[in-house]
Amino acid sequence: MAKINAYLTFNGNCRQAMTFYQECLGGELTLQTLGDAEEDIPVELRQVILHAVLVADSLVLMGSDMVGEKGLQRGNAVSLCLNCTSEEEIRRLYYRLSEGGQATDPLEDTFWGDLFGGLTDQFGNHWILNYNRS
Repeated sequence: MAKINAYLTFNGNCRQAMTFYQECLGGELTLQTLGDAEEDIPVELRQVILHAVLVADSLVLMGSDMVGEKGLQRGNAVSLCLNCTSEEEIRRLYYRLSEGGQATDPLEDTFWGDLFGGLTDQFGNHWILNYNRS
């Protein structure tokens, strides 16, 4: 069965926020910048956080500075991230959750090797679905 984690979206202060949460909650913090993921990134964008993960015992809190074109709005500052256990599960959940909503990021293979997609459900909540094939 899929596991669910909170995924927070920031507007340029993800590093600061996630470091603060680590100071409060403890655990190990991993930060991946745009510069880590892509060589052809302009200098001013290299330190933007693409993906952050704070793990403290059973707590997993994720975050990013990667906000959509419309900026931060009600409903997109926190995403519910489903880490699925099979390709069948991610496809089924993606289809079901997007009914009556909007499939914003189709399921696709990523540069990090996972199957990944995003959607906004009929209630305006954003979901991120991920299946790690390894």
